[in-house]
Amino acid sequence: MNPIRVGLFVVAAAGLAGGLLAPLVGLGAVQSWIWGVPAGAVLAVLLYEIVTSLLEGEVGLDLVAGISISAALAFGETLAAGVVALMYAGGQLLEDYAANRARADMKALLARAPKTALRYSDGRIVEVAIDAIRPGDRLLLRQGDIVPVDGRVSNGRALLDMAALTGESVPVKCLEGQDVQSGARSLDTAFDMVATRPASESTYAGIVRLVQAAQAAKAPMVRLADRYALVFLFFTVALAGGTWYLTGDHIRMLAVLVSATPCPLILAVPVAIIAGMGKAARRGVLMKGGPVLETMARATTLVIDKTGTLTKGRAELAGIIPEGPWEPDEMLRIAASLEQASAHVTASSIVAAAQGRGMTLSYPTEVRETAGEGLEGIVDGRRVIAGGHDFVAGKLKLFDAVRPEHEPGTALAALAIDGQLAGCFLLADGIRPETPIALERLRQAGITRIVLASGDSQAVVDRVGDGLGLDLLRGGLKPEEKVAIVKAEHQSAITLMVGDGVNDAPALAVADVGISMGATGSAAATESADVVLLVDDLTRLAEGLSAARRARAIAVQSVLAGLGMSFAAMLAAAFGYITVVEGALLQEAIDVAVILNALRALR
Repeated sequence: MNPIRVGLFVVAAAGLAGGLLAPLVGLGAVQSWIWGVPAGAVLAVLLYEIVTSLLEGEVGLDLVAGISISAALAFGETLAAGVVALMYAGGQLLEDYAANRARADMKALLARAPKTALRYSDGRIVEVAIDAIRPGDRLLLRQGDIVPVDGRVSNGRALLDMAALTGESVPVKCLEGQDVQSGARSLDTAFDMVATRPASESTYAGIVRLVQAAQAAKAPMVRLADRYALVFLFFTVALAGGTWYLTGDHIRMLAVLVSATPCPLILAVPVAIIAGMGKAARRGVLMKGGPVLETMARATTLVIDKTGTLTKGRAELAGIIPEGPWEPDEMLRIAASLEQASAHVTASSIVAAAQGRGMTLSYPTEVRETAGEGLEGIVDGRRVIAGGHDFVAGKLKLFDAVRPEHEPGTALAALAIDGQLAGCFLLADGIRPETPIALERLRQAGITRIVLASGDSQAVVDRVGDGLGLDLLRGGLKPEEKVAIVKAEHQSAITLMVGDGVNDAPALAVADVGISMGATGSAAATESADVVLLVDDLTRLAEGLSAARRARAIAVQSVLAGLGMSFAAMLAAAFGYITVVEGALLQEAIDVAVILNALRALR
């Protein structure tokens, strides 16, 4: 906490306590001074802060407390001045606590950012600043280290804690050749990795930029609250002045002033907004600022890309079509054995399918690859050809070979064994298993219209959208046509756009809120977006949306309830039902209630 604010609280508390004890130790004659001097010290600091705010172009809304203490001292009500000073100093500490508690999750993300890394250089391990790391550098990660840049495991295996990034408590295991994300913490033995991006372009650097932008941005609701707080200030001064004018009782006027608290406006709103952002960040939904949260909270339409969002974004084995005596499993084992020698995405999909079924693969020999078309080699003594249907048919001189029928959006890969066509593999970009649940939860979170907008053909889009209950399916779109769809939807409702590719960046930029699938999304999409999902899972978006709606609702609730209680307390004081000390205590009780209510957004 701020040491100055802690010091003020100690001074005010000591002064109030000392004044109460003064008669017991024979110092009753100076009791008024014991209360008044600490109150004056608090007032001096308070006036300095008010003037500083005014010079920066902001009206210091602690002006109410300043007027209260000044008036109490002027009228010789030093006990009242001491109580108000203590309540003000205590309120400042409460404000610090609430703000720090609300920002804790986002501060934790910034605190984890590594400054240095261990790099192999000329046979030695040298500690270097992460800004000096370049793609291709080999780094050593020890147990407990934070992964400094995006990279790939080059030696050993990594067990990574991703909880700070994604909210997942289960560690992630990465084997040699697999990607690792910057910002994760190593939990196991040391491993080597090769950097694939410089620090400035890595995942965690983007997260840090998002958090910094979020802390700097001032939400529209907060700005609105600032304006209403000025109205509150004028109302307070007018009511206090009117009470004094009509009753001639300066004590009642003081009671009105000390009962007034603008806390529901100047603190409850930002605390609730920041708390909502912090809760979303814990679940891997990072927002660029309070304005984004407020807009998300009011959105009812979602435009969504297909590849990498509703679907997995990579081809998977969807079926095997044998020709002749070959069993499908044996076809897969032989094809995967040969495809081990290729880095092509189709080859990787076939190998992954075989490994997923627990198959033991053979080592291929005499492998020759035709880039982008296919490869041939020897597997278990058999001559094997695998690749695109035209490539394999051409190698077998089957120029009239008929392609098997397959659904739109699926691709064919053929296999030949010992000069005979053995069959084909069907590959497709499958729907994510969580997609139906995610869409249902988005509906529950307040999204009433979902539009699928994709660059893939209309037939593919229809196949993917079938059964998902979407409101509009649009395929074959160019980037500018996606932009047009987002603009059209914006005409009737606040619109969210979710995408992960370079071609989605323009649409993300024009949406009310652009949302990027950050783990696999392109750098262009991430930079254009207002929200980044650190986990490629749309259910997290539903969680973020719910957190945004709840935070905004709590902010509104805190303002209405808090101001209602403040106005009631001031009117009671004006009619003489509340004393000065009671008004100060009631004001602090309202502050505590409002702030605790705003912090509910963290739960």
